[in-house]
Amino acid sequence: MRWIIFNYIKSLFSRQKKSKKQPLAEQETLSAKQERKVKAVELQPKSKRPAPAFNEQSERSTKKPKKHSDLPSHLLHKKFTVNAGHYDITPKDFPKNALAIVEKLQRAGFEAYVVGGCIRDLLLGHKPKDFDVATNAKPEEIQKIFGRQCRLIGRRFRLAHIVFGRDIYEVATFRADHASHNSDKISKVSEEGMLLRDNVYGTLREDAQRRDFSVNSLYYDPKHNLIFDFFDGIADLKAGKLRLIGDPVVRYQEDPVRMLRAVRFMAKLDMFLDKPSDTPIRELAHLLKNIPAARLFDESLKLFQSGQGFKTYQLMRQYGLFEQLFPVLTPFFTERNDSNAERMLSKALNSTDDRIRDNLRVNPAFLFAALLWYPLREKMEVLKNEGGLNSHDAMMLAANDVLAESCKAIALHRRHTSVIRDIWALQFQMTKRSGKRPQQTLEHVKFRAGFDLLVMRAEIEGGDLVELSAWWHEYQFSNDAQRAEMLKAVRNVPNFAGEEKKKRRRKTFRKKKPAKKASAE
Repeated sequence: MRWIIFNYIKSLFSRQKKSKKQPLAEQETLSAKQERKVKAVELQPKSKRPAPAFNEQSERSTKKPKKHSDLPSHLLHKKFTVNAGHYDITPKDFPKNALAIVEKLQRAGFEAYVVGGCIRDLLLGHKPKDFDVATNAKPEEIQKIFGRQCRLIGRRFRLAHIVFGRDIYEVATFRADHASHNSDKISKVSEEGMLLRDNVYGTLREDAQRRDFSVNSLYYDPKHNLIFDFFDGIADLKAGKLRLIGDPVVRYQEDPVRMLRAVRFMAKLDMFLDKPSDTPIRELAHLLKNIPAARLFDESLKLFQSGQGFKTYQLMRQYGLFEQLFPVLTPFFTERNDSNAERMLSKALNSTDDRIRDNLRVNPAFLFAALLWYPLREKMEVLKNEGGLNSHDAMMLAANDVLAESCKAIALHRRHTSVIRDIWALQFQMTKRSGKRPQQTLEHVKFRAGFDLLVMRAEIEGGDLVELSAWWHEYQFSNDAQRAEMLKAVRNVPNFAGEEKKKRRRKTFRKKKPAKKASAE
């Protein structure tokens, strides 16, 4: 019985399979049709043959066409590229280390270009100082490529420093518009519109839009010897025009230091600021108070040690920017710019410019000591009159107050404030010209800086300071015999503010009583 049921079920399955199969005649006709099609295609010329069609499941598949954004930048942004050779710029104009950084990033599969001020300076025929690199590699990827050579710095703007011995090259990742990201960890803006954090990464074109001025938004590709110019920076350079990229009010609010950079470039490059970029500065100058004092100190060095310090100072006064960095000097400003403090400013800055042009060393401490001298003097007089202090004590307390007030705006380094105090103290020591004091003053490590300030004061104030500065000039270049004669002939010069020299109190020595002899036991 079981055998009968099994055979019956088997016969049912075989019938279903036969019904699904095509008749043999039909199979033969189909195969014949396929053969005729293949022969017809083979007889056609190759140019007219239809392209073979493949199923999605087929092992062979066509390659996907390249997206527009996957093209190399020199092809993608072809209309914004300029042949650098037209301006006599070649890879030989760049340091080997900067080119090595670009090449290494490109070999790792990233975009990389030399960017910013160095391209601008080469176009103007100037010798660049800094060579920065921009890339689409993120800071962590840069560190992975360069290893121990790389140091990541900054929170507000994450940057990589690549170290070659004493040379440091800054490598920045392409930035995008901060408004495109909502995370506070990546992008953060204050209530006044200032960027507190900007680590939103983007493309080459987006990075160019995030640059401050059109003349700084230039990228150089050493591989193809091309310059990328997205915002007509080269045309602005030819016209001598400084122009902000985007809405000037928004860009100044994002980073108020851009106002200082505008003034510095105007003085350094002898350019003018276009009207839309010029107008908002006076109204927005107060935003500099929101900038960290340490950053403003660094900016102040760039402003006054560029070789155009006096011209920069005049522009800062014109736009109301100087008062934001040096509020202690504001009470000394006059309409005619003829106060002693203002005359000292012009002398100190012109002297600094001359030293830079002569390739001489410049000490920032001397410049700040000169700028803050008259606020110190005024504070001293108040302490002497109200507190009854002597000149030395009044100077020490006044120095504390003036430096503390200045450090609120610009964070003077401790190594500078100690030198500033020494230069100020020497102004009082040089009035004492008797005994061993002149020689001790002459041997002071900061004597030369102190003497230079004394000469400037003599040129401004005149009077007894002229004789005092002339005496010290002769004394330092005399031999021992001549110095001895000068000390004999010296006359007493009144101290500051006509204060008479105080007489020393004579010391009385008491004779010591002879010690009692111990009695013998």
